Amino acid sequence: MELKYFRLIKTIAEEGSIANSSERLFLTQSALSHQLRELEERLGFKVFHRTRNNWELTQEGSELYKLANELLDAIEESFSNIKNIKEGSKGSIRLRAECQSFFHSIPEFIQKMAILYPEIEVDLSLGTTHQTISQVLSDEIDIAFVTSKPATEELCSIEICNDEIFALMHKEHELNTEDFLDASHFSQVHLFINSFPVEGVSVYEHFLRPNKISPAKISAIPFTELTLSMINANMGIMCAPKWQLKSFKLSEDLRFKRIGKYGLKRTHYLVVKETKRNKKYIHDFISSFEEEFLDS
Repeated sequence: MELKYFRLIKTIAEEGSIANSSERLFLTQSALSHQLRELEERLGFKVFHRTRNNWELTQEGSELYKLANELLDAIEESFSNIKNIKEGSKGSIRLRAECQSFFHSIPEFIQKMAILYPEIEVDLSLGTTHQTISQVLSDEIDIAFVTSKPATEELCSIEICNDEIFALMHKEHELNTEDFLDASHFSQVHLFINSFPVEGVSVYEHFLRPNKISPAKISAIPFTELTLSMINANMGIMCAPKWQLKSFKLSEDLRFKRIGKYGLKRTHYLVVKETKRNKKYIHDFISSFEEEFLDS
C-alpha cells in the first residue's frame, strides 16, 4: 500500500471531506476521489461512510487511520533524526601537532577530508607538548597529535603509530664515524629544524632537554628541500623519521645515524577530550584518521 493512500486517509478523516482535503493535499477533488475509489477497490472494503456534509471512517478505515498516524509520525521522526545527524556532522575542528615530522603527513589527510566531509572545517597549527595538552583541556583546540600520552582521565588517547628518529648527515660529517649519536654529540652540531619553538622538536623534547644539552647552533628552515641541500653541503644535520623523507630524492652522500644506543623511538597519539569524542563531526574525523594511519 503506497504512502499516498495513508496521507489521503489521514487528511480526509481530519478535514471531514474530500472538498476540505483538496487544498491541503494540493490535488483536485476529482483526483482525490479517483485515488480513494482506486484504494477501496484494491482493499475490497469501504474506508469512509459518505454523506453530503460529512465523511466518517468505517471500522476498517479507523484501523487504517490509526496505522497512517503511526507510520507518518515515524517517518517524520526519522527525518528529524536524520536532520539532527546531518547538522551534527557540521563543525570546525582545531588541530595541533606537537611533532614537526608528523605535521608533514597531516595536511594531505586534511585535503582528503575536505572532499569526503566538506562540512567539516579543519584548522591545523604547530605547538609544544605542554601547551598542546593544556589547550585541549581548556577547549582552545579540539584534537592534538602528541608523542607523550597524557595522564588524565579527561582525555582519550588513541595510539596512531610508532617510529624512530634518525640524524641525517653528510658522509664527510665528523660524527659519521660514530656508531650512534649520544646527547653530548649534539653540543657540537648545527641542527636544522622546520620551525621554532625548539620545544616542538622531538629530538630536543625527548632526547636533548632531558640530558640538558643544547645544539651548538639551531636554524629553522621551513623547506625540507633547502634543508637537504644544506646537509648535502655538510653545513649541519637534521633529525627525522625515515618515512618523512620518502618523497624526497636523497643524495647518495647522505647517511642516517641512530640517535642513542637503542634508538630514539616514539609513539604518536591522537588526543581528544572524552566529552567531545562522540560529537558526530569529531567522531567522523577520528574514524577516518584511524583508517588512514592505523592501516598504513
